[in-house]
Amino acid sequence: MGSRWGFLIRFLGAVWLLGLGHCEQQTPETAAQRCFCQVSGYLDDCTCDVETIDKFNNYRLFPRLQRLLESDYFRYYKVNLKRPCPFWNDISQCGRRDCAVKPCQFDEVPDGIKSASYKYSEEANNLSEECEQAEQLGAVDESLSEETQKAVLQWTKHDDSSDNFCEADDIQSPDAEYVDLLLNPERYTGYKGPDAWKIWNVIYEENCFKPQTIKRPLNPLASSQGKSKENTFYSWLEGLCVEKRAFYRLISGLHASINVHLSARYLLQDTWLEKKWGHNITEFQQRFDGILTEGEGPRRLKNLYFLYLIELKALSKVIPFFERPDFQLFTGNKVQDAENKMLLLEVLHEIKSFPLHFDENSFFAGDKKEANKLKEEFRLHFRNISRIMDCVGCFKCRLWGKLQTQGLGTALKILFSEKLIANMPESGPSFEFHLTRQEIVSLFNAFGRISTSVKELENFRNLLQNIH
Repeated sequence: MGSRWGFLIRFLGAVWLLGLGHCEQQTPETAAQRCFCQVSGYLDDCTCDVETIDKFNNYRLFPRLQRLLESDYFRYYKVNLKRPCPFWNDISQCGRRDCAVKPCQFDEVPDGIKSASYKYSEEANNLSEECEQAEQLGAVDESLSEETQKAVLQWTKHDDSSDNFCEADDIQSPDAEYVDLLLNPERYTGYKGPDAWKIWNVIYEENCFKPQTIKRPLNPLASSQGKSKENTFYSWLEGLCVEKRAFYRLISGLHASINVHLSARYLLQDTWLEKKWGHNITEFQQRFDGILTEGEGPRRLKNLYFLYLIELKALSKVIPFFERPDFQLFTGNKVQDAENKMLLLEVLHEIKSFPLHFDENSFFAGDKKEANKLKEEFRLHFRNISRIMDCVGCFKCRLWGKLQTQGLGTALKILFSEKLIANMPESGPSFEFHLTRQEIVSLFNAFGRISTSVKELENFRNLLQNIH
């Protein structure tokens, strides 16, 4: 008990120090210092420092991870971008051409991917097709083998269980289409203003355990709200338990990561001859400069690193699921599938070797009843956030928002399923813990986006060094 209270006291002290805003310097700050002055050394609630993460990600993990994500299994993602917003009707669809998403033609997707939604092997493919046929009949077909009937019931039960943190798309819907993520990269589309701010404000206001009496400024880039109001807004975090503060930091880290992507792949030139995408230093400063954001920018970047550690930990925990001999990244090309599984395991064991993994036990402690209650709160809040993604007016933003929230939701599911993962059979179907192809693709691509953000921060640091 004493160590628990000591941890909380140290955490609250760190939060108070973090709320002080930009670094207090006796000499004028450079542009790089104003964005990164707090983004160094040890992270709050962690035994890891920023410099260790940067070195590990940028030079050891990032290159391998990007090569994995370029493979057919991970580049094709099935998504329904036509689902109606469940919360409000006044959605203004983005009419800019950069907001559009180009779906795949049917013959562009490998046969092994489009044949079924669960694909770990050829045998599993055949089994899942029988499962889908049985579900369409509304009952288990008695002509199926006893083992197949059991799989149908177990997988259906799994999909309806309380282990899922996201409300996933119905990928059997006629509106669901495959998208080549490499041909529809996440970048600045021009989608901004009240419609875009409304999405994030609803997320923060209604889903991050924030008291309704504390209001967040509508425009997250505005600096005219006043420092006292800004500090008042964040003071409510001190009154939350450490787990709920962690939830807020995950959402803030996801928001920051997306903003890094938009600043790094900004439309710098648009002429009839060519489009030029690149780093927009001004856009980055507007979102992360310590003075322009009144101390908020560096806090966002630290939360990005916090999110990185959480998803890194989830990937290290789920290794036994992917190590099973009957698991394949099934696309129908046996040679490439075998090579990609080897690369996947290389990436996962590289992640496992990270020396300063986040200790999630300090967050999800307490008796069983309290832990279950906390899990349910997390699940309901995060499911709500995943539904809000259907309200995004820009289709490309909606695509990447849905993918990254599903990826983070899958990471949370893994962290809450440690015992189920440990009890998995070494071979054969895993009924207690199961990941669909959608979850696998979103998990690795979402982490790939965060890994890219960390890499881009190094690029922005170097660019800002030349600005005084």
